[in-house]
Amino acid sequence: MLKKQVIAFFLLIISYAIASAQQLTINGTITDDTGRPIPFASILIHNTTKGTSANSDGAYSINVAAGNYELLFKAIGFQQETRKITVAKNVVLNIELHVASYQLNEVAVHATGEDPAYGIIRNAIRKRKTYLKEVDTYSADVYLKGLQKLLAAPKKFLGRDMNKIGREIGLDSNRRGVIYFSESLSKLSFIKPDLLHEEMISSKVSGSNQAFSFNRASDIKVNMYENFQYWDQLSNRPLISPIADNALNFYYYKWLGAIEENGEIVNKIQLTPKHAFEPAFTGVIYIMEDSWRIHSLDLKITESANLNVVDTLKIKEQYIPVGNKVWMPASVKYEFTGGLFGFKFGGYFIAVYSNYVLNPALNKKDFAEEVLRVSKGINKKDSTYWQQERPVPLTLEETNDYRKKAIMAARRESKPYLDSLDRVYNKVTPGKVLFTGVLHRNRYTNEYLNFNPTIPSFLYNTVEGLTVNYGATFTKQIDSTDSKCLLLGGNVRYGFGNHLFHANAMADIPAGRFILGLSGGTGMYDLNNLEPIDPANNTISTLFDRQNLEKLYEKKFGQASLSARIAGGWLGRISTTYANRKWYPNSSFYSFGNRDKAFTSNNPNTPDIDQSLFPENQSFTINASTSYNFSNKYETYPTGKHYLPSAYPKLELSYTKGIKSIFASDVDYDVLSTNLSKEGVNMGIYGKSSFYIGAGKFLRAKQLYFIDYAQFIGNDGFINLISSNRFLLLDSYRYSTPDKYFEAHIEHNFSGYILNNVPLIRKLKLQEIIDLNYLTTPVLKSYYEVAAGVQYLNFRLTYVQSYKDGKKSEEGIKIGIILPQTKGSR
Repeated sequence: MLKKQVIAFFLLIISYAIASAQQLTINGTITDDTGRPIPFASILIHNTTKGTSANSDGAYSINVAAGNYELLFKAIGFQQETRKITVAKNVVLNIELHVASYQLNEVAVHATGEDPAYGIIRNAIRKRKTYLKEVDTYSADVYLKGLQKLLAAPKKFLGRDMNKIGREIGLDSNRRGVIYFSESLSKLSFIKPDLLHEEMISSKVSGSNQAFSFNRASDIKVNMYENFQYWDQLSNRPLISPIADNALNFYYYKWLGAIEENGEIVNKIQLTPKHAFEPAFTGVIYIMEDSWRIHSLDLKITESANLNVVDTLKIKEQYIPVGNKVWMPASVKYEFTGGLFGFKFGGYFIAVYSNYVLNPALNKKDFAEEVLRVSKGINKKDSTYWQQERPVPLTLEETNDYRKKAIMAARRESKPYLDSLDRVYNKVTPGKVLFTGVLHRNRYTNEYLNFNPTIPSFLYNTVEGLTVNYGATFTKQIDSTDSKCLLLGGNVRYGFGNHLFHANAMADIPAGRFILGLSGGTGMYDLNNLEPIDPANNTISTLFDRQNLEKLYEKKFGQASLSARIAGGWLGRISTTYANRKWYPNSSFYSFGNRDKAFTSNNPNTPDIDQSLFPENQSFTINASTSYNFSNKYETYPTGKHYLPSAYPKLELSYTKGIKSIFASDVDYDVLSTNLSKEGVNMGIYGKSSFYIGAGKFLRAKQLYFIDYAQFIGNDGFINLISSNRFLLLDSYRYSTPDKYFEAHIEHNFSGYILNNVPLIRKLKLQEIIDLNYLTTPVLKSYYEVAAGVQYLNFRLTYVQSYKDGKKSEEGIKIGIILPQTKGSR
């Protein structure tokens, strides 16, 4: 009997231990005193950093072990509620929050009648740097959820049936619905001053079994202890924090009262921008008395501040105490609406932080370079996993979106479906043949065959006359990284004026960590090896204004190269080239108008006489080049590493040797060149600056020809493609040099700092640009340009004035076009 009692006692102990360790759930709904749900309210376990957030319907759920708990229920603008609860089984706990009553107690008012909010804000500004730098290291778990919805769409866009596209992506008959919904769980680590590492633990994307979430904790980060919030995709100008060092120049403040919460006095302060069109927030910020920390904030910024794409952006952030003195973010929520080209959209992103660990043992070497890690298989977690780990319950809309698009995903990712889509997409039409090109794709095998459009393949220049320049490329994607693609290309060219036919081919072949490049054939090429003149622009200027800007020569060549990422941001390339070069005179003199004007010759040194620029010659050269951007930061995905743009300038070094006698080569020279460049250097509210500084010298110049000279990106036409080292008025050929040179380019974009204060004009969202360009060579002692203009989207209008040796030279107006990648980088 005693034995049975002992066994029963131990079984009772074991069952109690199991019950204590079992994950139980507290869930419910948080509403206001009218019964309406309070979206995204915070739920915290007192004296811990474990918590969660309600969803947009006010529903919440938190997993705990059996035991006693004190729960805090908080929402910005509401009185905090506390509940003590014993959990032995799943519990339903609904909470009603009341609007916070902030007391307007008697406060000291300055003789000037200044609102007490200004004193509070000054104290917060004085403590800003302290709280910005107070935590040396930390780690935290972060749950991120993002949802974007299409609220309206036109029936047709660019000739395409939006109803049909809408059905394919799960929209309703009115072209409305969820277009992106995703969840992820990450581990975030930080080392002062700015080292962040994020490891994505799990990822779920509605409508795709293969994709990884776009949600990033670093992208949803809000830190008002920083002077500026740099959200480049949303605003051309940095947004000014309400407690920035110079915030008093941009905000009016009003004290709305104070309330006691958990033994802390919290001040509620209303923010209003002093000027309607400044990049400043409206809303309220809550500052704790005595410590002058941010307690929470509820801010928004609207299109009046010249936002891009979005019309309104709302931000809510709540802080929680971690340890005895430190407060860290508990949740951050972005909510936005916007529209473009008849499309209207809205949505939100939310980040919930929990399980903070202050000052963990972190080693800088472990993540000083890797910023993000996304491991294989994290997007394969099942529904049971997400039910247990998801801290924010799904809404009915989100649940339905997962269910509906799971069925669509299984069908869309199948080979028959992809083949059916490709058959429709690959259909050849007259419009594709003439204007956009024909792309034949096989997405299942990741193969793409692209044929150039016909109309843009017709060119005109005075050397070849009417010219057909047609090409095609084939790409085989080995994996999703750019460096793992097989690329094959071919091009044919025929001039109806000089009756010359040319053809060449190229290949980029992945070979382990290297890319082997092979190319060869014949073609007509620009005498300036930087190709500053766009052939289409040259066609227009030649036919309509008899300005034959582009100067050409024939090259028969073969080239082999090997390139690789040596380490991090350090790239290297070595190549060898053999070429036979031949100069040709003009052969065609036709134009539509201005026929009294004479064409210039194809020799830039003798524009009035078609005199040979150089004899036919052979060239054998070896080039070695390298670049380093002083950063090794990268993101790791299952397919490989993706290196990130650097915050530092990029240094490039190039050495070319022309070797005489090999393959009957005529050239004999050595040239060394270097440059330092950086785009988009933040200058706070004053915009961004870019610079390019280059220099070079021929160490030996025993035998070389014009096409071997150091060249510069000039601009002879009215329209140009913008690049960081382009001159605006410099002749593209005249000042090429076989000696030494130094050039410098500085550009500053005020990002609307000036024109945003001008009524009516501010609605155009123009950006003010100033340019300074400088060049010196032994022949051109001192040449510089001063330019000013405006930019809208990717188009720029600029007035420029040039000076030679201190004397005014030329002036003009130029139109610039910014492309994602333009020619001309050395």
